[in-house]
Amino acid sequence: MKHQATPYLMFDRQAKEALGFYEEIFQAEITDLQTYGEADFPTPEEANDLIMHAKIKKGDLLIMVSDTFPGSPLEAGNNVSLVLECESESEIQHLYEALCAKGSSLMELQDTFWGAKYGKVKDQFGVQWDLNFTK
Repeated sequence: MKHQATPYLMFDRQAKEALGFYEEIFQAEITDLQTYGEADFPTPEEANDLIMHAKIKKGDLLIMVSDTFPGSPLEAGNNVSLVLECESESEIQHLYEALCAKGSSLMELQDTFWGAKYGKVKDQFGVQWDLNFTK
């Protein structure tokens, strides 16, 4: 198993501003930008222009960015998570179960509209993990 943990930064209606700032200071490229309004997901109208997901890339630097979903408050501790791209369904299942064993599930492991199996977990140390396996 070889992995690179990717930081995922959460913002309260400031993701577009943060993306522009990081794009400039890192001289990086914004990729995979999708708003909540563009997603195949029921979204309140006030969230249509908020960032559901985007990436900032330059060389080996990769940072993922999102606005919080309306009604999900941003708090110290839930504004950063680590993303692991898994290599198989058995691997994502193992990591999900192992991280939940003494931690908690924030989003059950499930098939998603973006063509992946995904789950979100908080481990026993309070670290949040986004587990993703693109099918």
